[in-house]
Amino acid sequence: MSIPSPGYSITVRVEAHASAGTTGELTTAIGDAGGALTALDVVESHHDRMVVDVTIDAIDITHVDTITTAIGALAGIEVRKVSDRTFLMHLGGKLEVRSKVSLRNRDDLSRAYTPGVARICQAIAANPSDARRLTIKRNTVAVVTDGSAVLGLGNIGPAAALPVMEGKAALFKRFADVDAWPVCLDTQDTEKIIEIVCAIAPVYGGINLEDIAAPRCFEIESRLRTLLDIPVFHDDQHGTAIVVLAALRNALRVVEKKITDVRIVISGVGAAGTAIIRLLHILGTRDIIAAGRSGVLHRGQDHADPNRQWIAANTNPRGNTGSLKNALVGADVFIGVSAPQLLDGADIATMADRAIVFALSNPDPEIDPAAAGEHAAVVATGRSDYPNQINNVLAFPGFFRGLLDAGAHEITDTMMLAAANAIADVVTLEKLNPTFIVPSVFDPSVAPAVAAAVKPVAT
Repeated sequence: MSIPSPGYSITVRVEAHASAGTTGELTTAIGDAGGALTALDVVESHHDRMVVDVTIDAIDITHVDTITTAIGALAGIEVRKVSDRTFLMHLGGKLEVRSKVSLRNRDDLSRAYTPGVARICQAIAANPSDARRLTIKRNTVAVVTDGSAVLGLGNIGPAAALPVMEGKAALFKRFADVDAWPVCLDTQDTEKIIEIVCAIAPVYGGINLEDIAAPRCFEIESRLRTLLDIPVFHDDQHGTAIVVLAALRNALRVVEKKITDVRIVISGVGAAGTAIIRLLHILGTRDIIAAGRSGVLHRGQDHADPNRQWIAANTNPRGNTGSLKNALVGADVFIGVSAPQLLDGADIATMADRAIVFALSNPDPEIDPAAAGEHAAVVATGRSDYPNQINNVLAFPGFFRGLLDAGAHEITDTMMLAAANAIADVVTLEKLNPTFIVPSVFDPSVAPAVAAAVKPVAT
């Protein structure tokens, strides 16, 4: 899995002798060091020397140092500067606020602000529902986190979580023209989070909870759904479940199996795993085995977390009490939302014929996709550098677009199933194959299709 990634892209500015062999020497040195050369630009040219910007994808920070050292060791080459392109993208943040109205003169100012704005305030005071029509509430979502379960980074706190929430907001705007804003809370107290979100809710048409650790995330979402009159959506749970269900529907079409007939093994019983199991249950799938860090969940266990208790009582009909590896024997589907490198190719070989493997742990999946592909008919990951990327961006922008357009007050299972089917249907039979079970995240038809499916069933 250690391959160069755009996430570790650098631009190295070097000064070198102006000779025909210089660029070839640079290219060779970068390749020998394991870097992936993506661009080479001459930025200055003189009679006896030149300045070159070399852009390279690396594996990690240590690999960056290895590459730059290799370049600097070349005779006649001086490394002037190394720029981390990911850090450059984040300088000053990734978001800004722009006015939708022009303020060219006193008349404009009088309507947008005082005294004219008072009329709008009075209208909303008289009829609070007008806030959806006359303010940003109609198209704005709060992306709320406490920074306790960020990506694969864990509990890093609200400030360190902000770049992720900015990215989430940027995706909302890019794919569904939804105005979203990061709300990173400096508390991990359940009651305080609920109180704060309730207090800020009047500004927003929806709440997207993000990267809040289980099991607190379950109570926070449940309570907020009861207390608020706007939809509350925990993307780590339901966004993941929607896209997994869409991918599974199409993968089963590829292998010609029915969702009610297959045995599914799920690794990970946190937010995502729980939501996936509940959606599968709604579809009538009962032959599910769920495994956590301590092995397979089964009846008779006593779990402090009510969600794990529900999983233990409503899955594993055969009463399996073994490990994840043992549970995998004879299974049709593996869905991993847990931790990297839990399995190897020999484990996948024990699965049923024409098996399906979704190894979604990021950045490193539960099993090397190449090893899984030697035995499974369909393999998907959460990574962008392998086929079949299962990414929540396929769901949440269009999902909220549909909710906002409908003026929805809550979220139902019907909406989530409608969204999953809409994503799956973007991949037509003519396009469907083992390496294409979900559309690209850049497919412009996805978000509108999801929004169109959600809006009619939104309440």
